[in-house]
Amino acid sequence: PDAVILDLVLPDAHGTDICRELRRWTAAPILVLSAVGDEQEKVAALDAGADDYVTKPFGMDELLARLRAVLRRATGVGEPVIEIGVLVVDLEKRTVTVGGRAVSVTPHEFELLRYFAQNEGKLLTHPMILREVWGPRYGSESHYLHVYVSQLRRKIEHDPARPRYLLTEPGAGYRLVNPVAAQS
Repeated sequence: PDAVILDLVLPDAHGTDICRELRRWTAAPILVLSAVGDEQEKVAALDAGADDYVTKPFGMDELLARLRAVLRRATGVGEPVIEIGVLVVDLEKRTVTVGGRAVSVTPHEFELLRYFAQNEGKLLTHPMILREVWGPRYGSESHYLHVYVSQLRRKIEHDPARPRYLLTEPGAGYRLVNPVAAQS
């Protein structure tokens, strides 16, 4: 996204939690709107990653001016491109290529691959991955993870039955590695 406008009071989660989650995968400016004018709430939102905070009620001109300001400050700050061997994950464009060939992935597959790529070489446990990609309510739903990892392997691996990038750590989780670096 170019920018995010976020309310703190949401039906299923608190806006500061959403803000923290957004910061894990985007550098886009986050502008918080809230009827809560309490200083502690403002500080919590800004510490969670918000770039600005507007208290309701506000005028549309003020909101648009603040949005232009955060966009101006963010110009040139792009999301990284992560290269792991011939696997390239462009976080800003939300694209995946393998050996220069574009790979079509679903939004959840992209988020899963993004999390693996940002943690290259690290062992990621099933609960860690599920909470990061699907949210806190899915920490024990490992069947989701197995299905998506299998789908990703079919898309990024030369031989999905013998993966070289997305490795299973039995009883623990998964690890995304650079197969060229692993051979060295």
